[in-house]
Amino acid sequence: MFKSIYIEITNVCNLTCSFCKGSCRKKEFMNSKSFEEVLNKIKANTNYIYLHLLGEPLMHPELEKMLKLAADYNIKVNITTNGRLLEKKLNIINNSKSIRQINISLHSFNDIEEISNLLDTIDKIKIDCYISLRLWNKGVSNNNDKIIDLLNQHYDVEITPTENNYKLKDKVFLDFDNQFKWPDIEDEDINYTGTCYGLRTHIGILVDGTVVPCCLDTDGVINLGNIFKEDLGVILNSQRCKEMRTGFLNRKLTEPLCKRCQFIT
Repeated sequence: MFKSIYIEITNVCNLTCSFCKGSCRKKEFMNSKSFEEVLNKIKANTNYIYLHLLGEPLMHPELEKMLKLAADYNIKVNITTNGRLLEKKLNIINNSKSIRQINISLHSFNDIEEISNLLDTIDKIKIDCYISLRLWNKGVSNNNDKIIDLLNQHYDVEITPTENNYKLKDKVFLDFDNQFKWPDIEDEDINYTGTCYGLRTHIGILVDGTVVPCCLDTDGVINLGNIFKEDLGVILNSQRCKEMRTGFLNRKLTEPLCKRCQFIT
């Protein structure tokens, strides 16, 4: 069993953030029929999915249907979003029985007033789920002090940017961390040894069905197979997967992309 499986229901986004690697892959949306096929193939392997690798999941025209399908399969959903469409999709979110957590990237905002409006929208979320407000830009943004002042005022708390996690109120948290660099196969090697949670606690499925070992392989460089063409068990028992898992257990990186990943360090 995996702790979670990342499903990219779309690689289309309504923003072009500087911290996001992006991708040259064809822009598309996974339809609800294909999404159900994925759920059917992974249901024995996890109880939790993330609607994320790249793309903005709240843009998906069949989001409501997909959330219902997840509920039908008794799978809990974590949504990672830039928050711009949260108010527009509030009814869909509040009527969902499958959402476990919503992760919102505050580091995608430059306008404090927009964040203030976002916090008001978050207050309108009625379902019993966790909210994680992410500021993954320590040492990069000059806007963080204003954002923290706003959070202190809105939630009547006192945040000091020396720790990484803060409880703002019941089930609403701030996750404060450094900005990381997405691994790129064109970069120079930076690691030859190390371990990873990929293929151990999670895997990813790109919008076209490509299975990847982790949520940072946004270009499908480590293409393990296609879930629309093969059973997941067959893919996970391939020689390539076995070599990766054995390598991680022995702190040896077998894949070129892993050798270029800062997250391992």
